[in-house]
Amino acid sequence: MQQRPNIIFIVSDDLGYADLGCYGGREAQFGQVSPNIDKLAEGGIKFTQGYANSSVCSPTRFAMITMRYQYRLRGAMEEPINSRSKGSATLGLPTEIPTLPSLLRDAGYNTALVGKWHLGYPPNFGPQRSGYDEFFGIMAGGVDYFTHCSSKGDHDLYHGEKEHMEVGYLTDIFSQRAVDYIDRMAHEAQGGKPFFLSLHYTAPHWPWETRDDAHVAADVAKNLFHLDGGNIHSYRKMIHHMDEGIGWVMDALRKHGLEHNTLVVFTSDNGGERFSDNWPLVGGKMDLTEGGIRVPWIAHWPAQIPAGTTSEQHCMTMDWSATMLDIGGAKANPDYPLDGVSVLPVLRDPGYRFERPLYWRMNHRSQRALRVGDWKYLKVDDHEYLFNLTHDARERANLAAREPERMLTMRAQWEQWNDTIPPIPADATVSLGYSVKDMPQR
Repeated sequence: MQQRPNIIFIVSDDLGYADLGCYGGREAQFGQVSPNIDKLAEGGIKFTQGYANSSVCSPTRFAMITMRYQYRLRGAMEEPINSRSKGSATLGLPTEIPTLPSLLRDAGYNTALVGKWHLGYPPNFGPQRSGYDEFFGIMAGGVDYFTHCSSKGDHDLYHGEKEHMEVGYLTDIFSQRAVDYIDRMAHEAQGGKPFFLSLHYTAPHWPWETRDDAHVAADVAKNLFHLDGGNIHSYRKMIHHMDEGIGWVMDALRKHGLEHNTLVVFTSDNGGERFSDNWPLVGGKMDLTEGGIRVPWIAHWPAQIPAGTTSEQHCMTMDWSATMLDIGGAKANPDYPLDGVSVLPVLRDPGYRFERPLYWRMNHRSQRALRVGDWKYLKVDDHEYLFNLTHDARERANLAAREPERMLTMRAQWEQWNDTIPPIPADATVSLGYSVKDMPQR
């Protein structure tokens, strides 16, 4: 019987669908933006129809860790949880909820989170209260890359639940900590006790700071949205810094002879923001158009995944997590049945396909969406649309009037699903960092 694999779950923040070379992204002024991530795709599988559970960060993270639709939890009704929730006893991940790390830990894995948590603040919530043996990272949704302060001005870098002061560029710090974890866990992994490492970067989330931009920190201290800064060049460099760190992680696996039987997954928590490239998709973060939810999905596992393969299987973030649970030999808690579906058969045979309806709901602009096969039902504000995404990935040709029966069927299917989850409470907040007064609409 083959030894269970180590698992590294890499999640970028606000990365666009076409920001990576392997998804058609352009080269930057300095050359390739993502050579190491591209190598993961070359040596594994790339999904072209992979989605995030939400078009904004913390709701996706609720689904990612619970393997269930995020709408089942009050904290995930926030779009997103913001730093004003610090001290709240309701806006976070309840500690009694079974999670991917807690179930893998119970099945014999060492577990750690390096990077962004964004699922509520201690003392009521926290990574080590929800299944991670170790935590090093930030609790908030975003921080300055040099001062490590949140939008409230609070220092937000922790080792466990203790505040940790460290000089350095945050993306590099996370990469180095991930390498250190692999180095420390290697002996046990070689001996048959695998590890699960969540490596959740903040890159390329604002503020727009590369390694060379420490001088910017003082200017953005009072507004991390950095509305008057950034450009495509600094944005691509931020992705490249993350990519370099992923290269360090892969070097560490190879050094310890662990690469062959380690599943490395790469994705993003939602679609791209201001400077991202989502081509050929329309929209971005906070939108349920494709640019807000379709994201890179890459898996590398030489022991099981054929190299250089591609899949058009429809799937979303919580399916990655359900797959990891499956691969790790862990079982879901029957009191919390999964909404996520394992795609392990696809990893082993990229030609394998199964029907996978995907549902979304957003408080922002009363959005709703349903993907079934080639078709997508979408509602934004009071307007409803029907698109054939195989023929029209940019969602420009509304077929609702031409296909009225399909439109009614998909609307009814979405409403039937919506009846199975709690309604959005009146006090749920939508936190928009900018609007059309700051920049033209996409």
